[in-house]
Amino acid sequence: MADPRFSIVIPSFNEAENITAVVAEALEATEDHAAQIIVVDDGSDDGTPDKVREAEFGDRVTLIVHPNRAGKSAALRSGFLSAPTVWVGTMDGDGQDNPADLVRMAGEVDLDTVAEVGVVAGVRENRTDGDSRKTASRLANGLRQRMLNDNCPDTACGLKFMPRDLFLAMPFFDALHRYFPAFAQHLGFTAKYVPVVNRPRAAGESKYSNFGRAVAGFFDLMGVVWLMRRTHVPSQQLLMRPEGRR
Repeated sequence: MADPRFSIVIPSFNEAENITAVVAEALEATEDHAAQIIVVDDGSDDGTPDKVREAEFGDRVTLIVHPNRAGKSAALRSGFLSAPTVWVGTMDGDGQDNPADLVRMAGEVDLDTVAEVGVVAGVRENRTDGDSRKTASRLANGLRQRMLNDNCPDTACGLKFMPRDLFLAMPFFDALHRYFPAFAQHLGFTAKYVPVVNRPRAAGESKYSNFGRAVAGFFDLMGVVWLMRRTHVPSQQLLMRPEGRR
């Protein structure tokens, strides 16, 4: 098997109805890049890991199983730790993200090295969520941008593309995945934003409520403000890799 050009981490919780199709589509979309697909099951109780095992996807798919639910950021961290490549993409396991968008995002950077761009983030053009969730998202995005000045129009989009080492250099906490652009910029990198497709769920239900997101999000935001005030680095060069090194 050819060396993978990048990896994709797919965190999943109770997505037994979707995960097989999600992984199969990711494999097909990234075949030319031989991308390594890393599914991280975050303590599902509906047989999600069994669906991945039964599919027998082959060497391009790695399955990691958390014994209990630890949250999306913890699942991403397990996946990034396992990733064998310089750059890693993320997408959700519910089928709403299109892996072809990650291929386009990969074209925005040099996959062999880390330079000025620290994260390529998707911006959903046609969100399929209900009106109440869209409204809550707009309010949350507006507050976050005012507090952090990260200029990220859609931090909740599951499609992100970033260096493995940059993710692991970020301070870890439960909601880290919502602040990738903010921390990348705080650590001296730039962010790129690209339009992506948002599809409706084929099956299953969202694991989050608007009220739960709002309450947790407020305290997370205050914590991020504190972390950034207490986190200082001399230069992004500390994370850059020499060209050609993988």
